[in-house]
Amino acid sequence: MKNYNDKIKLLFKIGYVYHKASFDPVIEALMNNPKYDVYFSLEYEKKRYFIFDFTYKAPIIEKWKSEGYRFVDYKEGFDIVITGDTIRDAQKYGKTLLCFLNHGTGIKTIFYRNLARFPNHRYQIFVEGKHRVKSLLNSPALGKNEVHLIGLPKLDWYFQGRYSDKESILRKWGLDPKKKTVLFAPTYKPTCLYEVKDDIFEQTKDFNLIVKLHPYSWMGKYAPHKQHRIYERRAKKYSHAVLLPFDEYNIVPYFAVADTLISEASSTVFDFLAISKTGIIYDLDCDNLKHSDGMPLLEIDNRKFLEGAFVHINSPTQIYSAIEKALNPTQEMIEAQNKYREELFYMLDGKSADRMIQVMEKLYYEGGHENEP
Repeated sequence: MKNYNDKIKLLFKIGYVYHKASFDPVIEALMNNPKYDVYFSLEYEKKRYFIFDFTYKAPIIEKWKSEGYRFVDYKEGFDIVITGDTIRDAQKYGKTLLCFLNHGTGIKTIFYRNLARFPNHRYQIFVEGKHRVKSLLNSPALGKNEVHLIGLPKLDWYFQGRYSDKESILRKWGLDPKKKTVLFAPTYKPTCLYEVKDDIFEQTKDFNLIVKLHPYSWMGKYAPHKQHRIYERRAKKYSHAVLLPFDEYNIVPYFAVADTLISEASSTVFDFLAISKTGIIYDLDCDNLKHSDGMPLLEIDNRKFLEGAFVHINSPTQIYSAIEKALNPTQEMIEAQNKYREELFYMLDGKSADRMIQVMEKLYYEGGHENEP
């Protein structure tokens, strides 16, 4: 048993700057808790040009340091480590309570795929809903890992009303608060961004359009630089649209201002359901979406995901009519959303971070749940 009077030395391992959005409510709670010594690590991001990777240090890191964030480059000596992704070298962190809070929920199989790559690691996995619990318990990738249902801390601040001043957020980007707002948030792979690159601007002229690309679309390593260049060129031509810059890492405030969302297989589709708004799913040819070893890229065929609840389209020409439908959902769609929300999410009350910390402390003081080096 651990000594309750000893401080807990805790590390947030941030793989990429954008992962921090999933941690923020937990970070705030722990930094305000006197029994924790909180540290951060961030292996600097890299941007690829041609075939070379160059270190990129986001300017926001200096802002975080000025707010009291302590960044370290060592790995041993922490009682608890919280990560948003699997760790290749988990053994280097020593005997620690290794907590996994996924940086992106959704329907991609990469979560299970990465767990399977490290069968000897032991994570305490904190998940957002009953579906994820069942999927993990039925997956051979679970291994030594344990699952805990707590909700989705990433959305806590939304449900606490911290982004209720929608007008200020819209005016910050030169958008009209009197108009309805469309959020376009494609993932980098598999993606619809190439197909809709013109229609997404042309068919949203009656609305505000906020484009939030996946961070990988800017980095050139996992997706080509042409992904962001396509949208940089077009956004300049449309006064009703804004392309959020790479360093705008947190999408949650834009969930708050958006009246609808368009995406395909991004975790944003999954998360948007939680906030009781109707989204638009761009259908992909899922039959051909596979990893190199034949494993499907998606856990659920996105043509069937949230069927009957969200609007589905398969052509860029359908964007305007889809927006109209999403802004005026039928009672049947609303009822379907409620059923999906019950299955996919737990306790959307702004207190998920508190539940995570309670479970984490119980595991820590009980002992016997650590990842062994």
